[in-house]
Amino acid sequence: MDKNTVRDALLEHAQSLMMTRGYNGFSYRDLSELVGVKTSSIHYYFPSKEDLALEAVNAYSADLMSSIYAIDSSAPADKKLDRYARLFGRIIGDGRRVCLCGMLAAEIDSLPEKVRQAVQSFFKANENWLAKVLAEGEAQDTLDAGGKPESASRTLYSAFQGSLLASRLFQTRTRIEEVAEAVRR
Repeated sequence: MDKNTVRDALLEHAQSLMMTRGYNGFSYRDLSELVGVKTSSIHYYFPSKEDLALEAVNAYSADLMSSIYAIDSSAPADKKLDRYARLFGRIIGDGRRVCLCGMLAAEIDSLPEKVRQAVQSFFKANENWLAKVLAEGEAQDTLDAGGKPESASRTLYSAFQGSLLASRLFQTRTRIEEVAEAVRR
């Protein structure tokens, strides 16, 4: 494998492991078995687990946020929210994964500070985007944020994160699909 391929494979498997097991639920040994390299090779690319986790969070965040920002800005707010909700269906995949940053948020006390900050930034970016959509939806009379789009966006984002956990627990995507319905008029 060339260097970029090994590095990319390490990041991909680290993300997957953290989405199913969390930060504390995997080791470099797990990665070495999945990628087929020695643990010393992993240290070449990522000297510490903190380095790996931070890069995994940043890559995950960049990918998901680019998908969110790619949602047609001229679409009605309720349609934007529908497309956003579908992204959560993509996250859960085969039903075993949750949002990488959602999983890490559950372990926030044991995360290195830089990883914690990256997770918080991810949450804030999602909440800010949702606040704009909710404000648009209120203006279009299609969504109900109770006149408080910022507060409603935090509640809604928490509901999306919780829906991933419940979907994983009950092995059903309907939990995700129900979240957007809570703010429809």
